[in-house]
Amino acid sequence: MRMPFLLLLETSSKNCSVAIADEQQVILAKSASADHFIHAEQLHVMMNELFTESTLRPDSLHAVAVSKGPGSYTGLRIGVSAAKGLCFALKIPLIAIDTTEILARHAASIIHDATHFIPMIDARRMEVYSANFDAQAKRLTADEAVIIDENTFNNISSGRVVLVGDGAEKCKPFLKEQMQILSILPSADMMHAPAIEAFHQKQFEDVAYFEPFYLKDYIPGTSRKSVL
Repeated sequence: MRMPFLLLLETSSKNCSVAIADEQQVILAKSASADHFIHAEQLHVMMNELFTESTLRPDSLHAVAVSKGPGSYTGLRIGVSAAKGLCFALKIPLIAIDTTEILARHAASIIHDATHFIPMIDARRMEVYSANFDAQAKRLTADEAVIIDENTFNNISSGRVVLVGDGAEKCKPFLKEQMQILSILPSADMMHAPAIEAFHQKQFEDVAYFEPFYLKDYIPGTSRKSVL
């Protein structure tokens, strides 16, 4: 099989980003962010620019990878709709990558002495979407909605813990000594490694029935779960 080309779409936050990648690297990436959501206006424009500037055509793609959530309802809906439309039209597979995994794997690629990575995706008020990953960014817990308060980090006793994502800033009043914040937004270029792995392992979604992972079944105020 010739080298695969993948289109990567990340729209789970206020950052709207796209990238084209092959087996070895991200070839070209574009992103734009604003406090108001610009995804509907910018996503297809940026995709067209990618194809023009990379000289690749849509029919050169072997798959489309999209962030599946958790994250913004509006952003996820727009990104997944675009990904599914391309997969239907081009008859190529759809790959979905969990947003917390995107953040954890990126953090692990640049911080090498942490014992845990905890993605923190801004939800609202003091709420975040979060999960726990080990030093190699292997998942330890499922995604869940967490309200940040003085009890959130009670179970953390040792090791270097990195909170990664735009929701991490909410944790500043409750940080312990061994914890640090990496305040970043997920982006398409961070999806390269998990998307290529999923492609070769044929971890594809059913294009007709796939839906974003909104994580909407949480009722604020009913839980004080620890993130570890």
